[in-house]
Amino acid sequence: MRLVGSATVIFTHTSATLIHATDDDRANGPGVYWVGHIGDAMGAFAVPLFFAIAGWAVLVGASPRDEPRIWARIVRNSVPLFVWSLGYVAWAWLRDRNEDPTSDLAVQAFFGSIRPAYHLWFMYAYIPIMALLALMVLVRNGKHPWRLGLALLGVAAGPAVLATLAEVTGRDDLPSFGWGFGTYQMVYAVGGALLIGLPHRVSHRYRWALVATLLVSMAGAVWYDTTIHYPLPNAHLFVGVATICVILLLNRVRVPERWRPRLSRLAGAALGAYLVHVFFVEEVVVPIVSADLSAPLAALELVALVAVTLVLSYGASMLWGRLGLRRWLG
Repeated sequence: MRLVGSATVIFTHTSATLIHATDDDRANGPGVYWVGHIGDAMGAFAVPLFFAIAGWAVLVGASPRDEPRIWARIVRNSVPLFVWSLGYVAWAWLRDRNEDPTSDLAVQAFFGSIRPAYHLWFMYAYIPIMALLALMVLVRNGKHPWRLGLALLGVAAGPAVLATLAEVTGRDDLPSFGWGFGTYQMVYAVGGALLIGLPHRVSHRYRWALVATLLVSMAGAVWYDTTIHYPLPNAHLFVGVATICVILLLNRVRVPERWRPRLSRLAGAALGAYLVHVFFVEEVVVPIVSADLSAPLAALELVALVAVTLVLSYGASMLWGRLGLRRWLG
């Protein structure tokens, strides 16, 4: 599921470049516009799937036994987050793309502002959700994780503290506080623990119904994106239904023994590929995409660009994994 989620995020962000090439206006290139929207809608479940996996990991798969273990998880995810946040700020500075002073963007990255690394918003919600669920597990087990509780109190109070400082000092340049999560994200996490934790696969007689429901939800996502508003919110019913279908279709899939080592290595590189892929999207994909192609050519181009981005992203992640840099780069 982690591998599917990571690859699908890369697919949707690559598809989104086609939408942006038309300025989200079908008159500027109907073929590219529709291919981009269909591709983007096909992966609407990707981010909720990551929240579901996180909830399952903490509540079912690998529940923390003590506070140091959860702090190790937090550090393991936070270090690459900050390294890549600063890396993307520095990259945009070198490319002369920063709209604000680079030093301000670097400070804002610490507080949860995600420019220019727009895809990292997920981590600022994922880490607090993981910490809160772990706190609940530890308290239920009779532990007293005071440091974790105080850290979460800081996350909860952060927006109000910064707003109060702005009022008292009269400064309007204080960074926004982006750490935290919404109700829908917690629902995906807890729901994921429930669904992924099911002891048996869905019966074969129901699997075609799940596939049909998934396709209908994707068609609904295309309709919403092209008729109501783009992008479709992750909290939308279409996304929730698609996420449930994907989880039930993938859950308890038996991987052949000969494939397991290779898939395990790829899954281990999934986070790193997720963190680095926007670099390749911006530097490789965006300069190539044009709004002038017909729909068949746009579809072929999308497949090729997704393949290139996947190879570059996973290749880079596996390379720094071999070099022992996974701790720093994810």
